Amino acid sequence: MKPPAQLPVSVCIIAGNEAHRITPTLQSVADWAREIIVVLNDDVNDGTDKIVASFGGKVFREPWKGNIEQNRSAAEKAAGDWLLALDADEVVSPELRASIEKLFSQPEKLNRCAAYEFPRCTLYYDRWIRHGEWYPDRKLRLWRRGQGSWGGVFPHGKVIVTGPVGKLRGDLLHYSMESVEHQIRKTIRYADEFVQDRRAKNRRVTFLELLVRPPWRFFRGYVFRLGFLDGWQGLTIAWMTAFYTFLRYFKAFEAQSRHMPEP
Repeated sequence: MKPPAQLPVSVCIIAGNEAHRITPTLQSVADWAREIIVVLNDDVNDGTDKIVASFGGKVFREPWKGNIEQNRSAAEKAAGDWLLALDADEVVSPELRASIEKLFSQPEKLNRCAAYEFPRCTLYYDRWIRHGEWYPDRKLRLWRRGQGSWGGVFPHGKVIVTGPVGKLRGDLLHYSMESVEHQIRKTIRYADEFVQDRRAKNRRVTFLELLVRPPWRFFRGYVFRLGFLDGWQGLTIAWMTAFYTFLRYFKAFEAQSRHMPEP
């Protein structure tokens, strides 16, 4: 049987200790992507590097610089004409892979856009979430070299491109939450990074934002975006989103209050 043709795509991944879940990510791209670049945190010690090497990936170790800078570093090391950014808990579904392969088989269509986006679907406590704030959760992750770079609002980076953006069918599968403890730890880390970004940009949080934003995020996700159709998982996600919103704005409010001048 003839092996599938490799596409001129560099897969770029950033990771910490991910030996327990990075294998499906690598399996979903290893036989069709020309190159796999993985930037590991310099303290990784669980064998993630050996797993990446077993799939032919190139491993780099660097201190953690934040989501945006770490992704930017991985992209700078890639040699492909196109770049595909993935997290270590994301898997390219067969449908999405088929869409990418079809796109590259049609050069006239491929060249119309500088980048392509696709929906991301998250597995949360054995249920694929199809409503609320988490779906379709479109991600721009495939872009032409030289026409995109990592930017966005820290800590949630995104690829900013110059040129038209196309859409692909098929979900990027997201195996995000391992446990509620993992979710809370991640929430606290993002909240701390949000505070750092606000302070660096000298942007203040008002009491009104603290009062209004958390309940709005709950109702937007659970009611307006039909999160209730995802059962108790949808309710949990709506509450956790509201909690995360409250936590990050309260921590920013607390930090700026500490630095207020004496009367």
